[in-house]
Amino acid sequence: MGSAALTGKSFLFGGTRPRSWTCRSIFGLLALMFAFAVFECSPACATDVAKALDYKMAGDATRMRIVMNFDREPEPKWLLLRGPHRLVIDLPDTALAFDAKDLKPRGLIKSVRYGASGEGASRLVVTSKGPFAVEKIDVIENDDGKGYRLVADITAASDREFDAALAIQAETTSSTVSTPKTDRIGKVAQRGNHPFTIVVDPGHGGIDGGAEGLNGTVEKAVTLAFAKELKAKLDAGGSYKVVLTREGDDFLRLDDRVRIARQNEADLFISIHADTIRLKGIRGATVYTVSDKASDAEAQALADRENLSDQLAGVDVVEENHEVSDILVDLIRRETHGFSTRFARSLVGELSPTVGMINNPHRSAGFRVLKAPDVPSVLVELGYLSNAKDEELLQSAEWRDKAATSISKAVAAFVAERGGAGG
Repeated sequence: MGSAALTGKSFLFGGTRPRSWTCRSIFGLLALMFAFAVFECSPACATDVAKALDYKMAGDATRMRIVMNFDREPEPKWLLLRGPHRLVIDLPDTALAFDAKDLKPRGLIKSVRYGASGEGASRLVVTSKGPFAVEKIDVIENDDGKGYRLVADITAASDREFDAALAIQAETTSSTVSTPKTDRIGKVAQRGNHPFTIVVDPGHGGIDGGAEGLNGTVEKAVTLAFAKELKAKLDAGGSYKVVLTREGDDFLRLDDRVRIARQNEADLFISIHADTIRLKGIRGATVYTVSDKASDAEAQALADRENLSDQLAGVDVVEENHEVSDILVDLIRRETHGFSTRFARSLVGELSPTVGMINNPHRSAGFRVLKAPDVPSVLVELGYLSNAKDEELLQSAEWRDKAATSISKAVAAFVAERGGAGG
């Protein structure tokens, strides 16, 4: 038939077909077919793109865990950014799509954003409330063999620790991959030399007024006034760094108070309170440390009331079970408890002759605000607002001066015992 003429309309473009199939027209048709093939296999619709199935996070203001499930194994790289403090996770050949309610800020995490970051790639940006440390980022195959999950654990840390991580990042590749399997045992950052740091925590604040006295004295005002007096005493010697968790009438979650202590690398945490009790004749100061089992019924009742602080302010509280997965962390927790107990005993010794204490003045219970695993912590009940005499003294500048001086002496003894330096 040779080069027989072909007439009629083109099925591809409309219009008249060429009179014959020349080499030029054949090559043109092949190029068009190749273009369609490339389009069909573009990254946006390629079958080898991993898909994120969901996003979950849980924890509090001191520790958070992020979990993302994928239909196949992702290959994440991550990096840190500051101003604000962020964790960035880059996921090549991955599509992200999450339910907005799962990204709602909570605990240590201030915001979560995600989006495309180049052809076929995605980026997740997690912004925290302050400096943090990345404990690990792992990719783990699910037990049922269906897909993989990315697990990221972050904890509140200091600016110094965050800057050290940034420096290591800058010296290497500016980002990193998931935690090497040989390096997944929990590690405790070395603090090095820094001023002995004391975080003083005025209890309650803002919408949470705390206890109220017989004559209308509000606990949140008493604790703030005393905390400022104590800070002034501790600052006067010039030997310590002293931080208040709040300097005004502000509401703080209990775990945010612990976060502030950890982010300031506190060597000592002192929470100040002034409670009420049904028995109006009871008065005097009490020093509490944390324990799983309360020392007595009164201590348990007080811990229960203080631990309700978040709920009274309308905050949804979910208790997280942060299991101790490393014997080193468990040993640090025990050592911290020993230091807390020693400071509490010193505090009782200094306060007893000056301001008066209740019977059995060192007690213990499960106070959430005292649960930082690496910060020696005590809660000081200055007195009972339900007792007329205590309520009067708690508003006295002279009494505050005397009590703050006694606590400062106990701090000095504790610092001397630990060698005078932070860490």
